[in-house]
Amino acid sequence: MSPNISRRITRTGLELTELGLGGAQFGNLYRAMPDSTVDEIVDAAWDAGIRFFDTAPHYGLGLSEERLGAALRRYPREEYVVATKVGRLIRPNPGGTGEDTEGFAVPATKRRLLDYSEAGVLTSVEESLERLGLDRIDIAFIHDPDEHWDEAISGAVPALRRLRDEGTITSFGAGMNQSAMLARFITEGDADLVMVAGRFTLLEQASLADLFPAARAAHASVVVAGVYNSGLLATPRPAPDAQYNYAAAPAELVARTNALADVCELHGVSLPDAALAFALRQPSVASVVVGASRQGHIPDTVARYEKTVADALWQDLVSAGLVDERAFN
Repeated sequence: MSPNISRRITRTGLELTELGLGGAQFGNLYRAMPDSTVDEIVDAAWDAGIRFFDTAPHYGLGLSEERLGAALRRYPREEYVVATKVGRLIRPNPGGTGEDTEGFAVPATKRRLLDYSEAGVLTSVEESLERLGLDRIDIAFIHDPDEHWDEAISGAVPALRRLRDEGTITSFGAGMNQSAMLARFITEGDADLVMVAGRFTLLEQASLADLFPAARAAHASVVVAGVYNSGLLATPRPAPDAQYNYAAAPAELVARTNALADVCELHGVSLPDAALAFALRQPSVASVVVGASRQGHIPDTVARYEKTVADALWQDLVSAGLVDERAFN
């Protein structure tokens, strides 16, 4: 199996490689990264067959888009898919000192302005095109509109429909850390696809009750991010200081993670291998997006992706009450 295997977004015909590369680290997430490292990571992903790249203005106050666009400029435009996000405009921050306060090691000389209005979204796409150095965007996700449903459905969605009709974007949807509102964007907002982060994993499957039924009914697609649940599933066993949702992982969640690892090990599969394979078993899933902070993370991720996972593992996880059986129906 190769990462260049593609799955089609049914509603628009766009094809995504089963593995996508996330660009949060390109915005200096938690620590600074040289431009050369971004180029090395993108080159390694390309060599591995990855052709889907996800970014956002939020990541490093525009830095991730700028770096990703520069790295991809060396490759044929028709051979890759780029997703970015709307809802946060990047504006000057006069008098800003120190570093950004939202987790990115960049100067606080810029700030984010939440704007899910039609005008704001049109401006956001125009500015993203400039930072990326592109004349079109393949996918635009409404970024974390949790507290802004009314503005997003009445402003962002019409704007994105218009841009889709004009050909400035190919597909649109929303990206969030919850499943219920994503289901609404599909059923009420005509979304072609959505990105669910951290809420369809070996530890969390509530999306099987709302998001995936909505996607199947509307022939919409799902991109899955955060399959390792903030790192809890990223190692064969959870670390003593394991994090979950940016805080210390609760003891019961660590215990459940160890129980998952017990079953995986019986089948000769590591917990991270299973975490990646699990997300790709859903027919509605078009791609799984993973990040990388160094070039060596790419072959590691590809090796996980290529790991054969027998159906017996999933059956045993269901029998142990660790995974919702609806994940395999």
